[in-house]
Amino acid sequence: MRNLTFARAILAAEWTKIRTVPSTAWTLGLTCVLSPGLGILVALSLRADIDRVVNFDPVFAGLYPLTIGQLALVAFGVLLVGSEYSSGTIRASLAAVPRRGAFFGGKVLAGASVALGVSVITVIVTFAAAQAALGPHATTFGADGVPPAIVGACVYLTLICVFSMGVAMLLRSSAVSLGILLPLLFLGSQGLGNIPALKPVLQYFPDQAGMVLMRAVSTQGDPRFGHDYGPWGALAILVAWTAAALACGHLALSRRDA
Repeated sequence: MRNLTFARAILAAEWTKIRTVPSTAWTLGLTCVLSPGLGILVALSLRADIDRVVNFDPVFAGLYPLTIGQLALVAFGVLLVGSEYSSGTIRASLAAVPRRGAFFGGKVLAGASVALGVSVITVIVTFAAAQAALGPHATTFGADGVPPAIVGACVYLTLICVFSMGVAMLLRSSAVSLGILLPLLFLGSQGLGNIPALKPVLQYFPDQAGMVLMRAVSTQGDPRFGHDYGPWGALAILVAWTAAALACGHLALSRRDA
């Protein structure tokens, strides 16, 4: 009972930090605004040139903008951890919660719960906005293959945020973490993962696994954009990256001075 009360107190403290730190608020807001806006722009562009689009997929139009919108959610995860070090509040936090594993677990759980809520809202609104912009070329939420893609997108955005938290705890710097993660995720999603010479390795990076999980690209019989695994393999890859980042972050927190 005492442990449960202690865990609740840690979560309450972390949620309070999320509510009161301005940087986390604007990154969450940007996530909710950026993805739907991009969804409308992508959908309108495809609709205007629909006759020239090869292998048109309305699900692609609805979920592809999340590969850009995810960057704001990544920034949220990084700043949630990194702000503790940049502001020096990490010392007060660890003084209040000496058990570093409990402190890190509470921060990750609080961040993941917020990220999941924001992800669900963002994915649904983005998909709906894109389909509305597609007009007669749109699909529906109940169409074949759409529900798994929606769920996959929510899972991916949540896991990539948690992954970012682990990286930030390992590096103990928001600037360094963002300097690595943002270019990596942006460039990977926007083309490097499709270069034949790099694809055998980069296809196993978390953003590429996310593309498969969201079904934003075809993985069936496409020599350029295809992957060597399906949605379940993509989920396993994402979980592995996230677990590794969290393990490294926890190890760094446990062995280093604040």
